[in-house]
Amino acid sequence: MRFDAVQRILGVLLMVFSLTMLPPALLSALIDDGAVTAFISTASLLVVIGAALWLPVRKLQRELRTRDGFFIVALFWVVLGMAGAVPFLLDERTGMSVADALFESISGLTTTGATVIVGIDELPMSIRYYRQQLQWLGGMGIIVLAVAILPMLGIGGMQLYRAELPGPVKDAKLTPRITETAKALWYIYLGLTIVCALAYWLAGMDAFDAISHAFSTIATGGFSTHDESVGYFDSALIEMIAVVFMFISAVNYSLHFLVWRWRSVQPWLRDPELRFYVGLVIAACVLVTGGLFLYESGHGIEDPDLWHHAIFQVVSFATTTGYTTTGHHLWPAFVPVLLLLLAFVGGCGSSTSGGIKVVRVLLLMRQGGREILRLIHPQAVLPVKLGAKPVDERVTDAVWGFFGAYVALFSAIMLLLMAMGLDQVTAFSATASGMNNLGPALGDVAANFASVGIGPKLLMCFAMVLGRLEIFTLLVLFTPAFWRR
Repeated sequence: MRFDAVQRILGVLLMVFSLTMLPPALLSALIDDGAVTAFISTASLLVVIGAALWLPVRKLQRELRTRDGFFIVALFWVVLGMAGAVPFLLDERTGMSVADALFESISGLTTTGATVIVGIDELPMSIRYYRQQLQWLGGMGIIVLAVAILPMLGIGGMQLYRAELPGPVKDAKLTPRITETAKALWYIYLGLTIVCALAYWLAGMDAFDAISHAFSTIATGGFSTHDESVGYFDSALIEMIAVVFMFISAVNYSLHFLVWRWRSVQPWLRDPELRFYVGLVIAACVLVTGGLFLYESGHGIEDPDLWHHAIFQVVSFATTTGYTTTGHHLWPAFVPVLLLLLAFVGGCGSSTSGGIKVVRVLLLMRQGGREILRLIHPQAVLPVKLGAKPVDERVTDAVWGFFGAYVALFSAIMLLLMAMGLDQVTAFSATASGMNNLGPALGDVAANFASVGIGPKLLMCFAMVLGRLEIFTLLVLFTPAFWRR
């Protein structure tokens, strides 16, 4: 491990992250909500710490190895979570403990969207904006953003990109140079954010809410500037706009890039993962809407808004955004569980969504089908295919390895939460919320995580980072082979 190279990059990234404190500080100064000191103090602290790390090794010129990239990404998400918690601690009006502030920061940066705050509407406007900004930065990954500028400092970035970008296949670049790849991803990300914000504004949100919700929608994060989430606006139009952009953000960003570059929708139409995802979401919408109509008609209830609440919640959970418009946990028993199961699948690979990812689930299904055929034709050569292309056996092995590690870690975290006093439903749904970067859960944490203790909150922080880095990036650090020369 080249610790001096790690130290140099960590210092640079902390100094870059300090710049993100300036927009909320400027907003606070303009509206005079009293939070400007918290943001300026945090920015100054991060600059000092970053410079202290960077200056002693600033002249070092070394190319990163793969293991260095994994270590930097995992370390930086932990450090970034701690840094992001500082403004919450410095502004006393949030009333947060250290564990609460860390939970809120990591939930934002990992785009989980779970919160410990009760009374979001009462917070200073700049703090509410800051929560949304955390999700926007975490959506595509602060590392991918930094990759675009690290080469200017003489630091190679491909290892960071491979370690950070979500999805089972990470080596394919959209452009010949990794810097251009990172820029392409961020141009698409920024463009979608601007269009989404304009759509919200035209639909009736004020400028502050439109920008804030565009941040968390495109990041598939789920934070809101109001306790009632998107339900605060009581608008079917706003909900359908959110549905469109949540779904777009849950699609593989490589496809968006190809559509833009080729000026053709063929990459969307030909992609087997996207076709499967569309079918899954449509089927879930039919099941949830039909189930709610049958339940309500059986109890003599009439709700004209039922259809758009059902569609909204399905897409919100399927994309692991986690917005809510109504008490989903109060719906008939099978519906909340179905919504939670959708979050396990998550969005497409290389999107901002969490979950296992659609491409992995699709590969697991194809492999299951192949094993059934092998029972009938033991001697047949039956490759697993996505579309017309056979999938490399190493990829299918990696998918099974990921699934096995996911199940084992999910079980361990759930059991630990139960040992800390949470009931079965709460522990199961909280683990699903954290590892799938979803946000909403069931049981005692259906509304928020304010009621749980310090231990469960810290364990949830680990689960959220584990889910954001897709298990292996973090898990590899706990293997002895990683630290051997």
